[in-house]
Amino acid sequence: MRRIAACAVAAVGGLVPAVALAQADAAQVTGGALDTGDNAWVLVCSALVLLMTIPGLSLFYGGLVRTRNFLSVMVQVGAVAAVVSLLWIVAGYRLAFGDPSNGWIGTGNTWMLNNTIDLLRGDSAVSERTFALFQLTFAAITPALMIGAWVERARFGWVVTFCALWSLVVYAPVAHWIWGDGWLATTMGTKDFAGGIVVHTTAGVSALVAALLVGKRQGFPKQLMLPHSAAMAMLGGGLLWVGWFGFNGGSALAADDNASTAIINTQLGASVAALVWLAIEKFRVGKPTGVGFATGAIAGLATITPAAMFVSPGGAIVMGALAAVVCFPMIQLIKRRLKIDDSLDVFAVHGVGGMTGSLLLAVFMSSSLGGVGYDDGVTMLQQFFSQIVGVGAVAIYSAIATAVLAVLVSLAVPMRVSEDDEREGLDLASHGERAWEFD
Repeated sequence: MRRIAACAVAAVGGLVPAVALAQADAAQVTGGALDTGDNAWVLVCSALVLLMTIPGLSLFYGGLVRTRNFLSVMVQVGAVAAVVSLLWIVAGYRLAFGDPSNGWIGTGNTWMLNNTIDLLRGDSAVSERTFALFQLTFAAITPALMIGAWVERARFGWVVTFCALWSLVVYAPVAHWIWGDGWLATTMGTKDFAGGIVVHTTAGVSALVAALLVGKRQGFPKQLMLPHSAAMAMLGGGLLWVGWFGFNGGSALAADDNASTAIINTQLGASVAALVWLAIEKFRVGKPTGVGFATGAIAGLATITPAAMFVSPGGAIVMGALAAVVCFPMIQLIKRRLKIDDSLDVFAVHGVGGMTGSLLLAVFMSSSLGGVGYDDGVTMLQQFFSQIVGVGAVAIYSAIATAVLAVLVSLAVPMRVSEDDEREGLDLASHGERAWEFD
């Protein structure tokens, strides 16, 4: 035991200078020093964003579908998150955050995160690999959001293949345009703090296009298709709400006042939107519902996301209220009037919410309204124009790329299951299991 203790002391004694030397080398390579507090904060936020996807989004979407399709939704969300995570490390991160010299797509030698060890991300005190992990969770949840548009009828193989390609063809370039110092950020001045354009506009518009291509569920819109578990949908929505603190707070890349501002505004936007949604339901249908509370909160979260650090708490309250006022009627328009089977309202909630928040950002970031103010020489009107260009360009690109990808993938793997499989339910037809087995 004495020999073992002596060896341990010697090992620790040798380890201390080695660690100090490694830290010195890292500082020499990056020209700065890693802030372990900030780095830890972003790592924790990465876990919170993953919580949003698995299990948050899985439970929220799963509770909203019929019993026989619950497991299929969870498998789709999990498989999409897994394959996109793999592709992000292999190539996606480089395409989104590589050398921005051309303004359109990232370049450089960071495939598989090569040449990123002991580097800091930009002018932050967070390591490049921590930043890559944080952005991985964004890349994973964005295509998973689209699953809500085609639940209960899309073929599993088509879903995974399409979302994998979509993450590289749609998500990565758009992330580069705005967050990777691409043309929208540097030339047009478009702002998006945590994903109103990069995440919610791309996913929302693409979901609408995919819903049109996949087609309606059997019986839509005449047959009433109630959620099999409103309680589970509320639980999933709650997990999304909690995880969103990491989504927006972590985007500050530091455990500082910017992160605090983003989280406070996130809470306010979600709270006000949920309450206003309940009030609208009470007025329109006579009763406030649990699903409505969760849906309203998510609409508020999507709306405040692009502006979370730029606006004041007062601005966040107004944006949350407007989120409910805008998104609620959009659901009625899409399903009842246009009769598009965007089954779980991905476009109406995420897409419209994200686009609304991206435009309102230009108004409420004004210093006269308590916001952070505009860049030197930029007026409210100019910023609003920049936001319109950003939202419009991303929406158009997402729609066209999604249509092309969806059709190309369908040449190898059909989009839809058979009519018999749809009636039986995708839990059994696609996965040979039931979510619930009762004796």
